Amino acid sequence: MSQSFVSRRAVLLGTAGAASAAAVGGGAWWALRPEKAAGTPTRVSPSSAAVRQAEQARRTRGTGRTARASLTAEQGRVDLGGRTVRTWSYGGRLPGQAIRCTAGDLLQVDVRNRLSEPTTVHWHGLRIRNDMDGVPHLTQPLITAGDEMRYSFTVPDPGTYWFHPHVGVQRERGLYAPLIVDDPREAGDYDVEFVVVLDDWTDGVAAGPDQVLATLRKGGMQARYQTRVQAGKISDHSKRWHYHVPREVTDSPAGDKAKTVPQRLASSVDYPFYLLGGRLPTAPHTFRAKPGQRARIRVINAGGATVFRLALGGHRMTVTHTDGFPVEPVTVDTLQIASGERYDLQVTLDDGAFPLVAVAEGKSAQALGVIRTASGAAPDATASPRELGGRLLGLSDLRATAAVREEDKAPDVTHTAYLTGDMMKFSWHINAETYRHDRPFDGITPLTVRGGERVRLLVVNQTPMYHPMHLHGHTFTVRAVAESTGKNEQSLPGGVRKDTLMVPPGERITVDFTADNPGQWLLHCHNAYHMATGMATVLSYVPAGSATAVGSG
Repeated sequence: MSQSFVSRRAVLLGTAGAASAAAVGGGAWWALRPEKAAGTPTRVSPSSAAVRQAEQARRTRGTGRTARASLTAEQGRVDLGGRTVRTWSYGGRLPGQAIRCTAGDLLQVDVRNRLSEPTTVHWHGLRIRNDMDGVPHLTQPLITAGDEMRYSFTVPDPGTYWFHPHVGVQRERGLYAPLIVDDPREAGDYDVEFVVVLDDWTDGVAAGPDQVLATLRKGGMQARYQTRVQAGKISDHSKRWHYHVPREVTDSPAGDKAKTVPQRLASSVDYPFYLLGGRLPTAPHTFRAKPGQRARIRVINAGGATVFRLALGGHRMTVTHTDGFPVEPVTVDTLQIASGERYDLQVTLDDGAFPLVAVAEGKSAQALGVIRTASGAAPDATASPRELGGRLLGLSDLRATAAVREEDKAPDVTHTAYLTGDMMKFSWHINAETYRHDRPFDGITPLTVRGGERVRLLVVNQTPMYHPMHLHGHTFTVRAVAESTGKNEQSLPGGVRKDTLMVPPGERITVDFTADNPGQWLLHCHNAYHMATGMATVLSYVPAGSATAVGSG
């Protein structure tokens, strides 16, 4: 770590915090056996009795049923719709086959690794037992090439979820699929259901994800991979890298009806393709229904780095859930969805064939699907519905329903996660510390909590980029938004519950959650390339009564 980063940490954490973090370093593989590093409390390990007891409590409240599925992670060829690529996927499908169960079920999934390297599976958004969370060297050993593992856990919450690896940039290939958890108490006031998975794509077309990461590290924020798609023909400039300074752009396909999009909202990678349901806009996936039917549309952003702006031509959309949890219905024309986020929408369908458009913010490109209720010509691949320039969903529009709204209690402990980074080196951090994926506790100061505590987390973005922040094993309630300095704070009394949240540049977002799921959990940026360079930290449970190391709160 350079001297400038050490000094920066001293500013963020104070001299005592910097000294304490040095003492925390040196932790080794410990996930299956609790350890105590010098100067730190004993951590609640994933194999602890506390984790088993929490799972038993979930199972006691469950349905008593077992849902089973199997996954094979393998290499092969996948058709994107007129363009076949060699990539990795679950069972040769893109996205992988959805897994479906009911809240309270015991879910058992047998995972076979037929890749050439180790992998894991992370169950994104689920508040499950810690040793099934899929984070290598933190919650479980790697599933080595040719090996198998059974994931077994009780699924506590209904909603729209998904799963993917948590190893390197494997998610940037095709290793992802939806996980839909039904609510037996839900009225089901819709006629048809569509599961929409968005993605940004480079594997097998231009540079692979590992090559993209390596080049970003060399060229920093100025490096952009260029691949053009014109008239259905692909022109790969696999040897070229273009360098330019980020700027303000208004190049959305929505034209002058779209609001100015800051370039910092765009990812650092100009992806060759943007996919909806694993298909190119020139050969879109078609969702079929009848005129007048009410459709539930579950939207998942599985992209590595892209923020999409979603709209359905000729329709307004009513938002009913975000990240699995219900909200008081709010009707909008368009919404932004960051990597890892999910939204459930309800739409009463008109008569015709309508473009479901997902614009890659800050880019002159989009993903496209078609919702068809009648015969007629399909929308053009470059369709730009006027709804893209209409009312945009805001965080303050979202209010949790009474059934899931949490009481606004004073926190027992407060932690701050400063989002920092070195843009020229393409090195991203939390609290100016770098998370090492092979040695999770080396060089970081965990955010320590005890079971039952009410925890307040201040997420402060000190970079010029948006960061979709994801907390494993918990959902949090969004309480307030302010400038990064804490000035001009706006309370959000609706108490929307999420597990992934897009944090804008120069802003501080306050979230609360209850520490009710023991173990060791990641907090990280869901931008695949930011995460790969170390933009993560650990929410670390310690036993009640133990001394707590100096943290960032």
